[in-house]
Amino acid sequence: MAVQRLDIHRRDRGERALVTLVGDIWPATTPLLRAALEQCLRDGMTAIDVDLTTVHSCDAKGLDVFLTASRRAGRVRACLYLHHPCAQITRLLAVTGSAPLLLATPAHPVSPALLRDLPDASAAGPPAPGTQTSGDRAGAPVVEDGIRLRRLTRRQAEDMREDIADLAVGSVVGFTGKVYRERGDFLRRLAVSARRPGFALLVAETTVLVGCVFGFPVSPAGRSERGLQESVQRLTGCARFLLLTQVVAHQHPQHRAIGRRLQQRLLADGRAELGVALLHPADRAGQTLYDSWGWRNHGEMVGLPGRGTPCVLTLSRESGPSLPAPRAAGPGRA
Repeated sequence: MAVQRLDIHRRDRGERALVTLVGDIWPATTPLLRAALEQCLRDGMTAIDVDLTTVHSCDAKGLDVFLTASRRAGRVRACLYLHHPCAQITRLLAVTGSAPLLLATPAHPVSPALLRDLPDASAAGPPAPGTQTSGDRAGAPVVEDGIRLRRLTRRQAEDMREDIADLAVGSVVGFTGKVYRERGDFLRRLAVSARRPGFALLVAETTVLVGCVFGFPVSPAGRSERGLQESVQRLTGCARFLLLTQVVAHQHPQHRAIGRRLQQRLLADGRAELGVALLHPADRAGQTLYDSWGWRNHGEMVGLPGRGTPCVLTLSRESGPSLPAPRAAGPGRA
């Protein structure tokens, strides 16, 4: 199992400190966090802004560190605010009733001057003394338009499976294009996909989950999907691709591009030039949805064990090579 680490970057402006965290807050990393916050108070900081944009998760011990630091700050007429927590941390704050004590409000924004001084954490130089640095940045979130894209490990996906299922029920869902109404159906599909080698899952979130996508790579070396691999290779000339087994996007006008962004990021993270999805041929709504995301419909594919005759759709990476023109969608068969 990969070692989880926590990077801590601090920038001061007068008596205000911006502490940016990258990684996971859990028992092995809470001592670093506690020491960093205590050092801010010892240095006379009257306001401590903790940026959680690139924090993947936080447990109860991490929350206790923030609460303790907040109480100590109050005793010396200082304050501590948490900014941009992920969905898991937001839920933890809400369940414990800590949100009013710790979560920043619009009246307490991070200083723009501090933000200008803060470099991108992924390009930052050596960390401050006493911090640990993770050499793997692949799972670091990408934030755009207030929506964060974050890759989850298998363990994190398991921890968040119920939240992802909540999102799936009633949201626009890919693979069959249908809207899930039974949680068990979605959870079974997630569990089956998670057992595949190379399984990858991305979520999109603001303070709540608004989308997710997951799948696994298919190549000539694989056995379980050999029939699909050979058929897609004959159809597109691509021998290796990523099979997207699920796409979930929140039904909201401001979130229309979430599905597209999640799909492209998953392909980029997996270094896959081609994404493949299978839809039921009668699922016109699903095919229309995928068409809006830029997928090509190659028509129905026969001869796949246990799959009937699904429609095969492909999506190439924006930076990838162009593919042969697809066959017309509809009753045609591949």
